[in-house]
Amino acid sequence: MQERRMNENNDWGSIGIGAMIVFIALILVAAVASAVIIQTGEKLQQNAQQTGSDTQEEIGGKVSIIAAMVGDQTDCDGDADGDGVSDDEEDRCITLVYELAAGSEPVLESQISWSITCTDDATGATQRVWGSFDGFATNTDAQGDTPNDQMNLDTVNVDGSEKLYDEDSDGNLDDDDDTLNPANVYMISLKTSPDEEDGGAASADDVPEMAQGECNPFLNEKHNLIISVVGGGTTHEILSYTSTDEGALII
Repeated sequence: MQERRMNENNDWGSIGIGAMIVFIALILVAAVASAVIIQTGEKLQQNAQQTGSDTQEEIGGKVSIIAAMVGDQTDCDGDADGDGVSDDEEDRCITLVYELAAGSEPVLESQISWSITCTDDATGATQRVWGSFDGFATNTDAQGDTPNDQMNLDTVNVDGSEKLYDEDSDGNLDDDDDTLNPANVYMISLKTSPDEEDGGAASADDVPEMAQGECNPFLNEKHNLIISVVGGGTTHEILSYTSTDEGALII
């Protein structure tokens, strides 16, 4: 009887050890499965956040053009000195009315760049002009006698007034505001060819590969306009010149 009892106890002990081994194995499998599920969930969450962020930057962080028209075709940059020399008195521009796309964050004018490409009818070569949305009220310095290399005037409010803020709290809006805010409408004039003084091909100081081209408004031509925002999206438009009169719509 005693021997039989000992054998029964041994059998129960073996069954308990086996059950414990199976239980531990199940815990290990569950732990591994849980780790895999958690890791996969975290990776999917990170991918979703990154995709959402990229989509927001691509869609929200860009410029929406409301209207584009032929601008001043005589002296749009205001640097004429009255000497009759056409290089600084017959500047041509196009004018854009734009706003930041919905969902955009405020950006600086210097963070937005533009370029216009076209084809030279005479040579068939590709021409290109470019600049940023940050510029000066005119293409001269504070004394009005030294041209600078800006290819566009400064961004202004849609009514043509300057974007100003009061930096020294004297009650006078006299400081240039370079911030563009969503839900506001702005206007800017882009030069379609440079003066010699702006760094055109005739300037002795030019680096040839950096020289600006010429994409002036020309009847029945189509030019490509690209506007890019640093860290954001890109806007592409075709400028179609059905008229070269000032104020004619080109988009």
